[in-house]
Amino acid sequence: MSVSDQISPEQLQEKKLKPVRYWLYFLAALVLLMVMVGGATRLTDSGLSITEWKPISGTIPPLSIDDWNAEFEAYKQIPEYQQINKGMSLEEFKGIFWWEWGHRFLGRVIGFAFLIPFLIFLFQKRLDWKLAPALAILFFMGGFQGFLGWWMVSSGLSERVDVSQYRLAAHLSAACVLFVSLIWVSRRLRPAQVLWVQKGWPLLISLLGIVVFIQIAAGAFVAGLDAGFTYNTWPLMDGRFIPQNLALIDPLWLNWFENITAVQFNHRMIAYLIVALTVGLTWHAWSKTQFDGVHGWMVIIAALTLLQVILGILTLIYVVPMHLALAHQVTAFILVGAITAYLSDMSRQN
Repeated sequence: MSVSDQISPEQLQEKKLKPVRYWLYFLAALVLLMVMVGGATRLTDSGLSITEWKPISGTIPPLSIDDWNAEFEAYKQIPEYQQINKGMSLEEFKGIFWWEWGHRFLGRVIGFAFLIPFLIFLFQKRLDWKLAPALAILFFMGGFQGFLGWWMVSSGLSERVDVSQYRLAAHLSAACVLFVSLIWVSRRLRPAQVLWVQKGWPLLISLLGIVVFIQIAAGAFVAGLDAGFTYNTWPLMDGRFIPQNLALIDPLWLNWFENITAVQFNHRMIAYLIVALTVGLTWHAWSKTQFDGVHGWMVIIAALTLLQVILGILTLIYVVPMHLALAHQVTAFILVGAITAYLSDMSRQN
């Protein structure tokens, strides 16, 4: 009897799909890196330094002084230069240009990192029709991110001196959806496990995931309005737990998206809700399962939530230093990724 005869069909399928699973994890890591570079681009005010969308020719950066001067002249025509950076030198322009170029270049790298292995796996017959819809959706979502990125940038090229916080939130939220989708699909390629799941428990974990996703979108509004540079104390804002000036704009609901005070307050309150949910869910998971098997994810989720809170407070009180702000943003994605993995694993019980 050969070795292959001793391997069950499930084990053969697992061996066949293992490279595909690692490929999807790698793509998720690239998306996470893209989020980090995008955050740095935002923090350095570099996002408007490239004023045209050139999907093919834009891959090559300026190579001569004439090329650099042409890019710089194009930047001089937009409000950000005229109202904020007038008098900037060419060398200073290069400093912000490279962040934006790197962000766009990484987006192209992700496209190739999807397409080339996909074709290889297709040739090796590792992919089947069950995976086709999921992979097609992931490919579309990746391409749509590029469109959203340019749509966001275009909002700051004519009348504004920065990008729209609404479009920034849409761009970041779409990146989050792509990231968790990659995690979900990759976890679905693992062998199913026999485990205990209390009725209604996946719904509660889903609720936590939704609140974290909303918090990521709320964080985009904080970033888009530079709200993190105000009220740099915790737990009080201007000496109050509930600050004044929460309702400066009419209609009232618009304050949560355009009023800096309300935007930061909103971000803080959602954080408290996440902490409360996580504490309650962690205690319940321990009392029912002692974190056995797949429920060990709850320990990871609790630890990431604690780390995220610490990073958020430090980012605020130290007035948004880049290393803390990027760690805060990336940890939020890892947290929602862990919640997604937990949900995916629970949904695969026999």
